[in-house]
Amino acid sequence: MVLALPLTTGIIAVGTYIRVNNGDRENALVHLVALAGCDAVQAIGFNTFNEGEPGYHKRNDPDGDGIACEFNKAEPVLSTEPSRTEAPKQRMVGNAKFVRP
Repeated sequence: MVLALPLTTGIIAVGTYIRVNNGDRENALVHLVALAGCDAVQAIGFNTFNEGEPGYHKRNDPDGDGIACEFNKAEPVLSTEPSRTEAPKQRMVGNAKFVRP
């Protein structure tokens, strides 16, 4: 019974959110699924969300163009030049973040 407590709490929270939402129930569910991330949106079969529509979250719009979860966007072209990596910095005694008083 204790193991079912998180599941029960989640179901109650989703049900409450759907009931108190001002819009339709379908739009509330779409908005919750999009809150989980673009991978969840793609797995369920939804497409992109425009700004102002249910399902649009600013964190799912990394380029800030007003379209969240763009799946058909072309991948960035990687440079063929070898990248220069910096040598790791030497560790020094006394530069710890937390020091005992």
